[in-house]
Amino acid sequence: MLKKYIFFFFLISGLFAQAQDSSQVKVLHLKVLDNIDPRTNRYTELGFEKAKEMEADYVILELDTYGGALNDADEIRTRILNFDKPVYAFINKDAASAGALISIACDSIYMAKGSSIGAATVVTQDGTAAPDKYQSYMRSIMRSTAEAKGRNPHIAEGMVDEDIDLDSIATEGKVVTFSVSEAIRYGFCEAEVSNIDEIMSRSGVATYDITEFKLSLTDRIIALFLNPFVSGILILVIIGGIYFELQTPGVGFPILASAIAAILYFTPYYLNGLAENWEIIIFFAGVLLIAAEIFVIPGFGIAGISGLILTLGSLILVMLNNDTFDFSFVQVDDIFIAVATTLAGLMGSIVIMFMAGARLTNSRFFNRIALQDIQNQTEGYTSSFYKSKSMVGKKGIAYTILRPSGRVEIEGEIYDAYTRGNYIEAGIEIEVISDEGTSLKVREAKS
Repeated sequence: MLKKYIFFFFLISGLFAQAQDSSQVKVLHLKVLDNIDPRTNRYTELGFEKAKEMEADYVILELDTYGGALNDADEIRTRILNFDKPVYAFINKDAASAGALISIACDSIYMAKGSSIGAATVVTQDGTAAPDKYQSYMRSIMRSTAEAKGRNPHIAEGMVDEDIDLDSIATEGKVVTFSVSEAIRYGFCEAEVSNIDEIMSRSGVATYDITEFKLSLTDRIIALFLNPFVSGILILVIIGGIYFELQTPGVGFPILASAIAAILYFTPYYLNGLAENWEIIIFFAGVLLIAAEIFVIPGFGIAGISGLILTLGSLILVMLNNDTFDFSFVQVDDIFIAVATTLAGLMGSIVIMFMAGARLTNSRFFNRIALQDIQNQTEGYTSSFYKSKSMVGKKGIAYTILRPSGRVEIEGEIYDAYTRGNYIEAGIEIEVISDEGTSLKVREAKS
C-alpha cells in the first residue's frame, strides 16, 4: 500500500513539474549594437517573426547605437508598436537619435549605469541639421510614439527640436539628452539595471527561458555578400563575364558566371532593403545597351557610353541607402566605399581581360569550341553556294525590285540577289558578277 502512495506521489510531482516547464515564461533577446540601417531593420524583422513563432512572452531589445537611417528606424518603431506582447528596451550605454525613437516605442525602458537617451535631431551626411521637413516628421513620430506609450510628448519633441520650451529640463538651445537618473525622473526609464535578470525580476518573473536571437546560416551568408570586398569580386565576375561572352558569343560559360554573380550581388542588397527594383532594372538596361552597341550599331557611341554609365551606376546605387537619388542621409564613407568597390571590380575585370584574353585563345578549351584550321581555296575549299556550276556572267531579269537586295530570274530559276548598292527596277535585265555565298551579286546588264 505504501508503495502505491509513493508511486502516485512521484507521478503527480512529475506531471506538476512538466506543467511548470511547459508554462515557463519565454523571453527573446534581440541585440541592436550598431547603426540603424537596412541590415538592422531586417534583423529586427526576422527577430520579431521568431518571437511570434516561438510564442515569446517578452522581447528584450538591447540597444547601444548612435542612430542611423530614419526610414529604417520608423519601420522598427512600427514593428514594436504592433507587437502584441511586452517589448522592453535595455539601453546598454547609448540610444541616440533613431535609437531614442526605437526605445520610446517599447513598453518599458531600462538603462545600464552610465547610459543616455535622446539627441534625436535628424542630421545629413556631413553632420549638419537636415531641412525642417525632416525635423518636422521626426518631431511628429517622436510625439505620437511617446503618447502611445504614456510618456511626455513635449520632452520627446525636445529630443529633436532645441527650440521646444521645457523650462529647466533642457539647457536653452540644446536638444534633450537624459542620463539614467534624469530619464527615471521624467518617465523615460523605469529603472537602472545591470542585466536582463534584473529586468525580469522587476517584471515579477522569477524563472524564464531566454533565447538570444541569431541570424540563420542563410542570413549570415547573405550578410557575408554585403561585405565590400566580396561585392568587389562579384562585380569583377559580372563585368568580366559579360565582356568575354560578347567577345565569343555562344560559349555560354562566361555569361552563366556573370548571371550567377549578379544574383549573388543583387539578392542580399535587395533582401536588406538597399536595392530597389528600378536600380536593378537600369543595370539590365545598361547591359542591353552595351550589347546593342556591339551587335546592332557597331562603334562606341551614345548607346555604349549610356550602357556603361547605367551599369556602373546601378552597381553603385544598390550599395547605398538613397531615396531615389536623395543622398541627404547617406554617409560620405558609404558613398566612397560604394564607388571604390565598383571601380576596383571594374579595374580588376579589365586586368583579367588583358591577361586572360590571350591565354584563353591558346587554351585547350578555346580550341575545342573555336575553329582553328584555315580552309584555303587552293585546297579545294570555296564559299560559293553554287559550286556545281558557276553563275558568273549569266544574264536574267530582276524578278523583284533590287534595293539593293531582292530576287532575280535566270534560266527559269529564282535566286536571291543583291547589287553593289544600285537600285534596279523589276523586269530590268541583269548580269551576275559574283556567286560567292548564298546570294548572287548582280548589276544591270550592259546594252
